[in-house]
Amino acid sequence: MPIPVTTDHPITCGVFEGFSWIRCEGKGSFLNSPLVKSFGDARVGEGESVLVIDLAACSGMDSTFMGTLAGMAARLAAVDGGILQVAGADERNRRSLEDLGLDFMMQIDPKEPSWKDDIENIRSQLKPAQAVEPMNLSERARHVLRAHEELTDLNEKNAREFENVVGTLKRQVDKESPPES
Repeated sequence: MPIPVTTDHPITCGVFEGFSWIRCEGKGSFLNSPLVKSFGDARVGEGESVLVIDLAACSGMDSTFMGTLAGMAARLAAVDGGILQVAGADERNRRSLEDLGLDFMMQIDPKEPSWKDDIENIRSQLKPAQAVEPMNLSERARHVLRAHEELTDLNEKNAREFENVVGTLKRQVDKESPPES
């Protein structure tokens, strides 16, 4: 049974000179993180080296959403000059990112970004993220597993914190995967 990607907490995006922008409105979660991943992966695949995640309207983030950001930051780190920047993180979202060690992978509210003086214009040009195919339970479990593996790879604290989640998801994915021939 396909599980739709939510539109309750929209993701809007845009491509600008020198960077691409992703804005999360409402909660960043396992429901809308596939949209973030899809747009981010497409932009990096097209040679983008700077992705900006706008959290000014984000009411909070679950671990899957943050793991998705960690995966994008890791992919960007492999690109010459690649960086994930976070705009508009309030104290709660900043603390959430820092608690998982993501502040070592990305720039949270950088001091002098190229987009600093144009934020409102950028936000006014954003469009809804292109829909991704609804995921079945197995695909959703794989997405959530990958996001949590990104977090556990960062540090030992995360590995301990998400050990049970990763173990449960691996068992679920392994059970649902067809046997190899």
